[in-house]
Amino acid sequence: MTSPDPSLNRRKLRLALRQARERSGLTQREAAERVEWSQSKLIRVETGTVSVSVSDLRALLRLYDVGDPSEVEELVEAARGSKGPSWWSKYHDVVTPQYAQYLGYESAATSLRTYHPIVVPGHLQTRAYADALLAPRGLKPQRTRRVVDLRMERQERMLDGSAGPEVTFVLDEAAVRRQIGGKAVLDEQLQQLLDLGARDGITIRVLPFEAGAHYSTLGSFVLLGFPDADDLLYLEHAAGSMTGGEDLELLARYQECFHTIMDLALGDTESLDLIGRIKQDLGAR
Repeated sequence: MTSPDPSLNRRKLRLALRQARERSGLTQREAAERVEWSQSKLIRVETGTVSVSVSDLRALLRLYDVGDPSEVEELVEAARGSKGPSWWSKYHDVVTPQYAQYLGYESAATSLRTYHPIVVPGHLQTRAYADALLAPRGLKPQRTRRVVDLRMERQERMLDGSAGPEVTFVLDEAAVRRQIGGKAVLDEQLQQLLDLGARDGITIRVLPFEAGAHYSTLGSFVLLGFPDADDLLYLEHAAGSMTGGEDLELLARYQECFHTIMDLALGDTESLDLIGRIKQDLGAR
């Protein structure tokens, strides 16, 4: 089992401090002025992009009139655990700031729901499949290896062990039939889907060709769930983009889309049966 990432504690502090400030009736500018910070520093603390020292935390808690000893101690421990680099920091050469922010949210999520129309998502890829998928991009071998290493470690942290989120992957039938890397690579990838789909807490469903069109037919998306906040929507494209509470209409649209996709998709057993048949047919050719 992997140790908790500092981003989890930063997120805990982010939510607690924002809620405490709002209860106190202070704006971000007013709170920053009271503790003689720049407003940008307070914003970074409230978005979880930086850690907060124990002394700075205590100053904010006094300002927000948070005095319950057990609550204060819990947040102090979170502040102590928020320091240090996140697990993906060593991949800084291949992780953009936007994607690093997403990984922080993903590490803190208790559920992940995602749809992929074209290829098997990175969470589920074998190393050979990931290599083959990146090959047309013309990356230098060292950069390709770094990107694939990042995917493999992310996969291990999310899917190995009992501390990971509940995950639901809906793959279009095209994604499980497309021969990325050739027959041998796809065969290994399909076997991995079968193995992962048999684990507790991991659901893999297939959206069959006959399901027709839906709102996100042409693009993939991820919905991250949290017990103490709204879902976060991540739209996967070249630059990537995230939205949460600031665009509730778009978030609701994709939540509804995912429910529709789940209704259209094959059931759990039927999906794994289809993957098994595709694998069998692949070997017979």
